Amino acid sequence: MTGFALPATDLAGARLRSEQIDRLIALIDGHIAEGRYPGAQIAIARHGKLALSRTFGKATLQKPADDKTLWLLYSNTKVITAAALWVLAERGAFRFTDRIGDHIPGFSRNGKGDITILQLMTHRAGFPNAVVPPVAWEDHALLKETVCDFSLEWTPGSRVHYHGASAHWTAAVLMETLTGKDFREVIGDNVMTPLGLQHEIVIGMPRAAMARAADMHEPGTDGVKPLAEANSAARKKAGVPGGGGYATARGMAALYQMMLNGGELAGTRILSPRTLGYVIRNWTGDMVDGHLGIPMHRGIGPHLRGTTETVRGLGSFASAGTFGHGGVGSSYCWGDPDSGVSFAYLTNCRIPDPWHGQRMDVVSNFVHSAIL
Repeated sequence: MTGFALPATDLAGARLRSEQIDRLIALIDGHIAEGRYPGAQIAIARHGKLALSRTFGKATLQKPADDKTLWLLYSNTKVITAAALWVLAERGAFRFTDRIGDHIPGFSRNGKGDITILQLMTHRAGFPNAVVPPVAWEDHALLKETVCDFSLEWTPGSRVHYHGASAHWTAAVLMETLTGKDFREVIGDNVMTPLGLQHEIVIGMPRAAMARAADMHEPGTDGVKPLAEANSAARKKAGVPGGGGYATARGMAALYQMMLNGGELAGTRILSPRTLGYVIRNWTGDMVDGHLGIPMHRGIGPHLRGTTETVRGLGSFASAGTFGHGGVGSSYCWGDPDSGVSFAYLTNCRIPDPWHGQRMDVVSNFVHSAIL
């Protein structure tokens, strides 16, 4: 493994208040001492430099975590999948206003003919609960048929309702139809490898990398226990496009630095500032997300802070333009265009609300209040 994509600085060099970051570290140490989660990793970057990368606790109940540990991202993966679409759109493969059915033969079945790619990626497609079974994860012909057979639950465009997996399986089929390649290869070739992050962010984990993966856990009656459905080799290999990626915290902080820097990371450009301005935009206003019960200000991939009283995960203290995404019960990653700061917080236990949402607000606010 070669050197990391970002040069290093320190908190003072990045103009971050060390006392607030010390409080964040103490909070995470306390969570681990309480048995909330076995391990965690955080990273903070600013203006193209890595200011902090720190690992805590254990990757599994038996093995310590280290700086090379890969953490299950859950829905943080959605931003990575979206980034590959951003690249394809910039290259003219499609427009976000196109109808999906104009690119995927058969998708128009069951009344889905007018759904646009923009509606799909902003959680307005109308099939939030559609399921792709594990048998279709590696059978991509079956995957395409499964996606085409999705049925509507409500009129596309009429609501915002978080599509936990269905939208991004559809996006994966779209990538494969447009390129003739496996969606995992499309993401790797167009996003991770050019940015030098192919060892830091993995969608579709090769067997050789699986030893680096942290186990995901859930609360049990006697401490935390491994979450078997999340830890299987089949799921790691499949690279579920809406929730199956793995990464280091520094890798995610670097990916968000690319977005904050107008599409360029360490001298390599994969996107234009105009493209990023289009995709990292509030496309859903203050519409309430039917799944979460609050406005989420959806972009094409990440969501934005906006000016509501609070918003999930990004921190109440965040500037209105701060954008990012989370992973269910476990993690959040974000970038703040006002300060140039990006932050990643990854853990290996899926903890339900209200505790999860409350701790994320405190965690992110420690970083926001550190910014000078």
